[in-house]
Amino acid sequence: MSAPNGKLAANRPVGIDGLAPPVADRPEPPPPSLWKRTLTIMFVAQLMTAVGFSSINPFLPLYVQELGSSSGLGVEILVALVFSAQAFTMMFASPIWGNLADRYGRKLMVVRAMLGGAVLLLLMAFVRSAEQLVALRAVQGLVTGTITATNALVASDAPRERVGYAMGMLGVGSGLGVALGPLVGGAVADLLGYREAFYVTAVMLFCAGLLVLGGVHEEHMRDMDPSHSGPTAVARWKHALTEPGMLVIYLVRFLTQLGQMMIVPILPLFLATLLLDTSRLNTVTGVVTGVSAAATILSAIYLGRLGDRIGHRTVLVSCTLIAAALYWPMSGVLDSTQLLVLYALVGAALGGVVPSIPALVARYSRPGEEGTVYGLENSIRSGARFLAPLIGVWIALQFGLPMTFVATALCFGLAGILAVAGLARHPGRLSYT
Repeated sequence: MSAPNGKLAANRPVGIDGLAPPVADRPEPPPPSLWKRTLTIMFVAQLMTAVGFSSINPFLPLYVQELGSSSGLGVEILVALVFSAQAFTMMFASPIWGNLADRYGRKLMVVRAMLGGAVLLLLMAFVRSAEQLVALRAVQGLVTGTITATNALVASDAPRERVGYAMGMLGVGSGLGVALGPLVGGAVADLLGYREAFYVTAVMLFCAGLLVLGGVHEEHMRDMDPSHSGPTAVARWKHALTEPGMLVIYLVRFLTQLGQMMIVPILPLFLATLLLDTSRLNTVTGVVTGVSAAATILSAIYLGRLGDRIGHRTVLVSCTLIAAALYWPMSGVLDSTQLLVLYALVGAALGGVVPSIPALVARYSRPGEEGTVYGLENSIRSGARFLAPLIGVWIALQFGLPMTFVATALCFGLAGILAVAGLARHPGRLSYT
């Protein structure tokens, strides 16, 4: 029960960021060896998945150009649709998968996302038009969602006071994969062709799914009730959205994802305007993306641990504002080296955003709701990813490619301001029964 004066009960432990974790009906934490083993396996699986997905992302706009249109649509529109279609369908599917994860198991959702994604990415190597690629990307959004499933699984096992560290480790796995993937994909695309890179993605996802299937034991399966006697999906979503602070976190997630993804379809086109020789454009794009991701790796685990000590709100605010200050001058770079340096610094700032938002989601929600809250988070992330390419392409067509970086800076600046205003340092009004 809440204390009469609205503050946390005196005997209630208060965690980082001033939040008191729910204690009623809380499952016993898993033995340290078990949750760390799960984290290690999921780190490797996340790495393999990220390598697979990121190996194709840098050259998707160029793949669309090579495929051509069967309906007469312009290349710019098809590039935007290739990125937006997958995000649009995932926006609707992710909360449903999240609710099912809380009922039937989060490991099951991870395996489903990875193996299903492997099949779909393999099929993308055989498309004959950009429209077919868009259709498969839309189906991919319905089936995949590996990051959300992985976050929910690890967050449900890790002790609350170590969530920042765990999310930082997953961020390192994802960041390392994003760093390696573009280098591998760019080299394969330049040497063998675009289709071969999809084979790499499919193999990586398939192997990651098998690793999770055989290596992870979900400790809290015994606490799940797959019957329909529990709260409905709508009730779970409503409860998650009305938790104090959650709506602000979701808005910050939307803005940071919107800004970051506006750059993705623009980057190779912008680099083409900076290079005198575009014969190695895929490789240069991979290097720029990879170096930024490597910077994220180096900072994510440190900033995740730092957030466990000083508060993830503090880390989130600092990193979003720093990212805003770095994205703005990208609009005026004169060569690819300047862009590379600024993109690397942005990657280091994003290393603080990567663990902070999932950690705050865990701290502002109740145990047992991991699938629901991370499903909603991914739905919001997917909504941003759906809108971002459309907005980014529109800005580029109306105002020029450099203005996309200015728009991204504004998104991150607004996210930082919202975090300052909407996430209290010590929200004493929060209490749990």
